[in-house]
Amino acid sequence: MKKAKLSLAWQILIGLVLGIAIGALLNHFSAEKAWWISNVLQPAGDIFIRLIKMIVIPIVISSLIVGIAGVGDAKKLGRIGFKTIIYLEIVTTIAIVVGLLLANLFHPGAGIDMSTLGTVDISKYQATAAEVQHEHAFIETILNLIPSNIFAAMVRGEMLPIIFFSVLFGLGLSSLQADLREPLVKMFQGVSESMFKVTHMIMNYAPIGVFALIAVTVANFGFASLVPLAKLVILVYFAIAFFAFVVLGLIARLFGFSVIKLMRIFKDELVLAYSTASSETVLPRVIEKMEAYGAPKAICSFVVPTGYSFNLDGSTLYQSIAAIFIAQLYGIDLSISQQLLLVLTLMVTSKGIAGVPGVSFVGLLATLGSVGIPLEGLAFIAGVDRVMDMARTALNVIGNALAVLVIARWEGMYDDAKGQRYWNSLPHWRSKEKLPAGETSSN
Repeated sequence: MKKAKLSLAWQILIGLVLGIAIGALLNHFSAEKAWWISNVLQPAGDIFIRLIKMIVIPIVISSLIVGIAGVGDAKKLGRIGFKTIIYLEIVTTIAIVVGLLLANLFHPGAGIDMSTLGTVDISKYQATAAEVQHEHAFIETILNLIPSNIFAAMVRGEMLPIIFFSVLFGLGLSSLQADLREPLVKMFQGVSESMFKVTHMIMNYAPIGVFALIAVTVANFGFASLVPLAKLVILVYFAIAFFAFVVLGLIARLFGFSVIKLMRIFKDELVLAYSTASSETVLPRVIEKMEAYGAPKAICSFVVPTGYSFNLDGSTLYQSIAAIFIAQLYGIDLSISQQLLLVLTLMVTSKGIAGVPGVSFVGLLATLGSVGIPLEGLAFIAGVDRVMDMARTALNVIGNALAVLVIARWEGMYDDAKGQRYWNSLPHWRSKEKLPAGETSSN
């Protein structure tokens, strides 16, 4: 008999629930909490994050080089890149505007007594924010795209310079004679496929990593800190659900896709991204699944890593709500011109921010000063930032996956037949979705 096996999504969910339970328990025992976090839970969580970081850059470089070498047309690649940036900019701008409209409509910061709120030390974020502000000056952003040392960029995990180098390398490789090109392409293809196998190995540890990371989060902030800020947290979750199902849903339908289907395909990855609050943990799987779903390798390997720097829908949505929330907390009434300035500033500061836990909080710090909102206000929401970070990370994942499909369709390179075969090959859904009379599954 075949042994019943829990799917990865169920394993991660179990780890999530157990982590919440253990974290809540530790939150009531302050003496033991510090020891368990520093000696058991934090190291167990860090192991998972490090394992993912270990494979992300080799996957991005090898997949991009193979994909670009396959395209071999600089004009076509330039067109794909241009369309990608235009689409990502439009969608993140919509996210910022939606966040501002919802915050102005529901007033999450109005009527809250600041004396009832706890604060968290944000000095470490402020130091990082100063660097972010400098790095996102326009000329500096352009210069940062070009690595002076590709190995240094790889060590620092700077995704945009790595993408830039990989694209140029792929174009150079495609221009070589076949006898020189093919061995290198096969080598990088071997590296890419090997790293995807390594990804599957690492995913076996994911439930433990999720358990540890969520336990640390709950143990540190508890549930009591959520009560005074419940209105903010609920609004952020509502905004994210609205954006996912309505805005992204409409975009998906416009290009002939279904955002619900996309969520079903990425059920494991969404649970993982939500639990770890890091979209980087699922980057390899997004590339792999989107290629299996019918998008060409060149577009998957280019759009997904680029999206992790330019298409943070959840992060920009949250940042606009949080900015208005803090302004309302201090009784500051932002004018239309100030809110437009906030939109423009967020459009700049949200670019080039990596998909790692809490970085959008740093981007928010770099933004508030532009419209005269006190930075100290962030100390009030820092304690529950992780709870909101989890939801916005899940939205980032869906936004990036949809971006791949949109660009593939826009370029006329999406393989509908391959996508349908992959969808039909998913056993969990194939058994539940009945085909019309007279039709048979295509696999």
